[in-house]
Amino acid sequence: MSRTSTRMLVAAVMTFVCAAGVRAQQPAAQPGEADPGVRPFRLIDRDEIRVSRVELQPGAVRSVHVHDDVEYHVWTPVVGTLEITIGSAAPVAAVPGQAFFMKKGTTHGFRNTGTTPAAVFEIFVKRSTTSASVIDERDVAGWLSALSIPSTR
Repeated sequence: MSRTSTRMLVAAVMTFVCAAGVRAQQPAAQPGEADPGVRPFRLIDRDEIRVSRVELQPGAVRSVHVHDDVEYHVWTPVVGTLEITIGSAAPVAAVPGQAFFMKKGTTHGFRNTGTTPAAVFEIFVKRSTTSASVIDERDVAGWLSALSIPSTR
């Protein structure tokens, strides 16, 4: 066998071994999992909001998907080394404490790029018929004054 043929054979064997190693690192699917090694846990599910914690085993991938049943979606890493792809943008590293905002119909997917388990919180606003507002401290002081209650500030 020529030297070139030997090198090509070694390269082919190494490619196969490396590819097999990558496949071996992918977690096995468990019953009820849409994606192997990706386990969502519903924490709150109401008419207005849904909150889930999603745990990902090392190497697990949440395939690209979309949420058409919600108005807004906030995706926040909690622990681990993660990467998220939103729409047609390039994948970006996502570290615990960051928050990513998406509107209804935005395609996205994510994966655990680390060697330890990872987790994210997903917060979905399903109906935004309720309103929220920020109360100005001056308003509170005025209300307390009107009730003859001294303000603590």
